[in-house]
Amino acid sequence: MFNLIFKDILIQKKVFLIYIASIMIYLLIDVSPIPIVVVCSLSFINMALSYDEKDNANILLNSLPYTRKEIVSSRYIGVLIFTSLFIMLTYGGSFLLNGKETPFSWKAILFIMGLVMVAISFMLPVFYKFKRQYLVFAAGALFGIYLATIKFLVPNLNETLRELTRKFLALQETQMYLVAILTIAILYIGSWLLSIRIYERKAF
Repeated sequence: MFNLIFKDILIQKKVFLIYIASIMIYLLIDVSPIPIVVVCSLSFINMALSYDEKDNANILLNSLPYTRKEIVSSRYIGVLIFTSLFIMLTYGGSFLLNGKETPFSWKAILFIMGLVMVAISFMLPVFYKFKRQYLVFAAGALFGIYLATIKFLVPNLNETLRELTRKFLALQETQMYLVAILTIAILYIGSWLLSIRIYERKAF
């Protein structure tokens, strides 16, 4: 199964230079590490999904000695591995640029992992049920709604989101974090099982 995860890294090994350069640029202009890691992680997964749709890749995958359950599971496990990798890259990049440790608290790491896991929980079942183009349409629609909200409803939405993030990271209630972790874990596992069921029923 881990060969399937490693496949995504090999396919995008040249693109990794772009990810690293993007991380450095964002750090230089003092962007928060949280959106950097989230955007890079989701971009990496989106690129991996696009390769899965090319040249009948799914037919090739299903001809290999892997079950469909293993193919889907490798994607969900890979998300956690790739996100952790981008966290380390961002942390290391900040250390090189600033000469000091990035304030990457365990709360920030949990927040990043939670955001990515929630996004993936909705993305992958849609991808396995339909096609990647539906993800593109959905992302475009959400971005349009986001811009319309800033323009007409909540002009200071970006600052509000930043303030909510700061408040979340400043919370000291451990019980609340446990509830959030459990909720996201249930959502992620539920999405995982749903994707397996969808993929096992697909004909290639």
